[in-house]
Amino acid sequence: MASSQKTRSKIALCALLQSEALAQALAAQLQPDSVTESGDHAVAETASHRFVLTRFQQESDFLYFLQQTHSSIDCLILEDISSLPKLFHSLQTQSILIPALVLTTQSSKSHPTSVVNDIPAAPGEQSQEAVLYHAAVLQVDGSNLSHISDFVEEAIANFLNLSAPVSLTRETTPGTLTALNVQRSLMQQQQRLAEKLKERLGYLGVYYKRNPAHFLRHMNELERQELLQQLKADYRHIILHYFANDNDLNQSIDSFVDLAFFADVPVAQIVEIHMDLMDEFSKQLKLEGRSEEILLDYRLTLIDTLAHLCEMYRRSIPRES
Repeated sequence: MASSQKTRSKIALCALLQSEALAQALAAQLQPDSVTESGDHAVAETASHRFVLTRFQQESDFLYFLQQTHSSIDCLILEDISSLPKLFHSLQTQSILIPALVLTTQSSKSHPTSVVNDIPAAPGEQSQEAVLYHAAVLQVDGSNLSHISDFVEEAIANFLNLSAPVSLTRETTPGTLTALNVQRSLMQQQQRLAEKLKERLGYLGVYYKRNPAHFLRHMNELERQELLQQLKADYRHIILHYFANDNDLNQSIDSFVDLAFFADVPVAQIVEIHMDLMDEFSKQLKLEGRSEEILLDYRLTLIDTLAHLCEMYRRSIPRES
């Protein structure tokens, strides 16, 4: 193999398949040339070097694995079992948002709590009930997996094109901090996938559409105070770690900016948060008999944060294809 050939990132698949026959059919289509057993799950790397598959049989193991590694998983492949709606609900409430395929079988169509019950099983069809999780979940006939690689890429492409936040649970009302955090999680996963797959899919980038119902100016007083308190806490964390050797600093700034962007927080409000914190720190330094000049260095923090916010707004403008 020529060392000069550009290496493509592999698509990381995570499957929950209780049916051994379904698991074998999937493995046959993905053409694994090696399978590594590890506990109750198996890791398979395909001969084409396009996919890496991790398969689970137990829901508890599957959930624990996703909680630890969801940011590195590109697509879920799920057997349509009776407990799938509950599983989707759990993932959604934890803001674990990943492209997903649901594999239907004859038995799954008969159980009353199936996410695809009463929906015709057609390859590549969008599952209506699966918007319990997000609107880009695809339903695929488990008896015909010959085009599974195409369905994986279709599920990812659909996920990348999601512009509205996922459906929220009934107890979550529009405009709440929970809704914003769900939307932020969706955006972060979209951006990661877009960067990973832009060569393979020819995708130009992810551009974000915001829901005005979640804007700061449209929130009630309680929601507004809750959001501003989180923003202040997040910004305080950034300030305290800005000049430290913190590998997660950029991620902290991105998370702060994502939340501010989706809530359409004015720049003046961010500056006010910065100045309020500087005032607090100034009073503390005076009590300790220390100079306030050190606080001038944190103007860089504000500039850096606003630069990240400008980049978010740049990405919100669709690029010409």
